[in-house]
Amino acid sequence: MRLRGTSGRMPAIVVGLIVAIALAGCGGAAYGYGDGPGSTPTPAGGGGSSASGTSVAIKDYTFSPQKLTVKVGTTVTWTNQDSAPHTVTAVDSPGTSATTTGLFDSQLGQGQSFSFTFTEVGTYFYECTIHKAMATMHAEVVVQ
Repeated sequence: MRLRGTSGRMPAIVVGLIVAIALAGCGGAAYGYGDGPGSTPTPAGGGGSSASGTSVAIKDYTFSPQKLTVKVGTTVTWTNQDSAPHTVTAVDSPGTSATTTGLFDSQLGQGQSFSFTFTEVGTYFYECTIHKAMATMHAEVVVQ
């Protein structure tokens, strides 16, 4: 990405990093995207940790990893790294004929993140409802 004409202004990426760090320190902020129980939509960079395996990247129209195994009480953060919008929507089964459950439903624009804390053991399926015809836009979280 090339920055042009900043004319003394702070580049947007720096401002974004400052905001993400500030929000991480105060617990983040809800933006009204599918505010189900345990959910916290945050700007990119907020919540989650790749090192601990609690982050899911949405890139090239794929949830990565497709299957994530975590312990009860773990917060998982999805980050949209595509230029297209995506959703992270809980569904009752894998595949294109699934029905939404209402547990969580987040709409993410480019660079946005969504976090959800899993409080019960089980297998949780989710999809991008915009691109649910694509096999790579379906995934699952197994909570032990």
